[in-house]
Amino acid sequence: MEEVKKKQAVSISEVKEILEKEDPEKMDQIQRWTYDYLSKFSKIDAKTAKKMKQELIKECELTEEEAVEIINIMPTTLAELRSFTFGWKKLILAETLEKMLKIIRENS
Repeated sequence: MEEVKKKQAVSISEVKEILEKEDPEKMDQIQRWTYDYLSKFSKIDAKTAKKMKQELIKECELTEEEAVEIINIMPTTLAELRSFTFGWKKLILAETLEKMLKIIRENS
């Protein structure tokens, strides 16, 4: 079994990019199912997802995990965004939520 070298939160778009580098003929069943799922549900390309993650972390003071959650869901309204951030158990100001939506809209 391979040793874990680095632990990092990545969006489904980034995971899709990683799996695209693999030969489909050499993928096991789980990898193929995962790739099929990612192909259906990734909403943006990996480059855009990485850029968005950095913007959300820097401009909205999110953790990497929180930024990835937002990227995977890509909420489109303030109410939808609030429903996800509510579970984080921290106060997020309305202006920060608006900034998050602006970043999402600019990258989708």
